[in-house]
Amino acid sequence: MRVLKCIVVDDEPLPLELLRDYIGKTPFLELAGVFSNPLEALAVLRSQPVDLVFLDIQMPELNGLQLTELLGDHIKVILTTAYREFALEGFELNAIDYLLKPISFERFLKAATKALHAIPSPAEVPVLAVETAAFIFVKTASKLQKVILEDILYIEGLKEYVAIHTTNGKVITLQNLKKLEAALPAKSFIRVHKSFIVAINKIESIERNRIYINAAVIPVGDLYKEVFNLEIQRKSISG
Repeated sequence: MRVLKCIVVDDEPLPLELLRDYIGKTPFLELAGVFSNPLEALAVLRSQPVDLVFLDIQMPELNGLQLTELLGDHIKVILTTAYREFALEGFELNAIDYLLKPISFERFLKAATKALHAIPSPAEVPVLAVETAAFIFVKTASKLQKVILEDILYIEGLKEYVAIHTTNGKVITLQNLKKLEAALPAKSFIRVHKSFIVAINKIESIERNRIYINAAVIPVGDLYKEVFNLEIQRKSISG
């Protein structure tokens, strides 16, 4: 039987334990972790493969809707909340389902089954998996352009197109920035602003909320600041 690896993110202990129990009763779900801190959950999601997130909306620091935006399209979400008014916003972010607390096991199982059918199996994923691919192809005005991942410095979202800045120059693509982010390995690239993705190993220095790469100065947006700082702290040597 196919199994979905999932995590639960909720700042309240009772919903965490309830969903842990429900997942344990569901044969096609495997629990990879429970988190009361959404920033800790995001760090894990960037470092290990997870298929599905049961995600509370109302949380401090980073709410569930903001976290859903940061995840991109490659990780699917089932939103959980005590507030019905967030349903429309959740579906606009392509959440698989929306569970209203208190959650019954019957309703939970229905949402989980929906996720099982919505999430592609490994056999359906393209051969060029994002974590192993050395390059991607992006659509330009007249052709598909090959871009070596190691050459990318940063990516800039503009009004009607995206500029991929590389060590060999700039590639202008018609790809959507969010879809492009989903095609990049999370261990090597990080979103730092609504308009910028940077290659982590190409960062030369960081000063306040500014990143320096080559001759470029890239801002760190408020929504992305905590996650970015956490990622940098993981790679820093403390003396």
